[in-house]
Amino acid sequence: MIKNFLIACVFVTVITIALLGFQGQHRQVPAIEFFGDMKRQDKLKFQRSSSFFADGRAARPPVDDTIPMGYDIPGHPVQNSGVPKDDIDSPLGEFSAGTDYFNTGKMGDQWGTGLPLPATAQLLQRGQKEFTINCAVCHGATGQGNGITSKYALLGIVNYHQDKYRQMADGQIFNTITHGFNTMMPYGDKVTVKDRWAIVAYIRALQKSQYARLEDVPEDRRAALENEGKPENAPQQNAPQQSASPAGPSRTEVKQTR
Repeated sequence: MIKNFLIACVFVTVITIALLGFQGQHRQVPAIEFFGDMKRQDKLKFQRSSSFFADGRAARPPVDDTIPMGYDIPGHPVQNSGVPKDDIDSPLGEFSAGTDYFNTGKMGDQWGTGLPLPATAQLLQRGQKEFTINCAVCHGATGQGNGITSKYALLGIVNYHQDKYRQMADGQIFNTITHGFNTMMPYGDKVTVKDRWAIVAYIRALQKSQYARLEDVPEDRRAALENEGKPENAPQQNAPQQSASPAGPSRTEVKQTR
């Protein structure tokens, strides 16, 4: 019984190999396929001809009234609500691919420095929000490279407070956000041009918070900053010292009587 079963298995195996062949084997006629290879799909490929459509083209034109990804929807009441439009002047929309400094971070063939937008409190607030959403997970809330991903063996996270990055041009930081670098993914298709500059502004604010000098503080506020943390009733340094001893006059009193 077992002998007949083994003979039947060998016979079926030989028949199967003879009909189907080995993987990668070249044949004169197409092999029998129970499941077709993905390279031979019944689909239409771009820029190929097709007899199915009247114009003979496989590629179809975009649906009427649709907008490509990254372009603004004219007059849309919801898209980018809350983002001022005054600082954006691009016919391609907020994800534009223009060639000026605002869109590339370059001035000629060099990285430019300086914000192409007014550095307002609103811009910094927007930058803080976008930084928290897109950047803090790796770079940390203060930009020191200690985000949550650093605890899971993700190495090489940039610390923005290193000299290299404090001295880096604003346009180069903008370009890195746009196109990514090393293990950092590009955000050009996820974060608008204006929001990328807002993130740059907020990064500069984080750097300034760690390396600010007294000269950076307005003159009318320096005195308050210097006195911050001192007791309100602290004795003046130049005030005469009163002796606590009842035995006699203090040295100050002696000098005054002579």
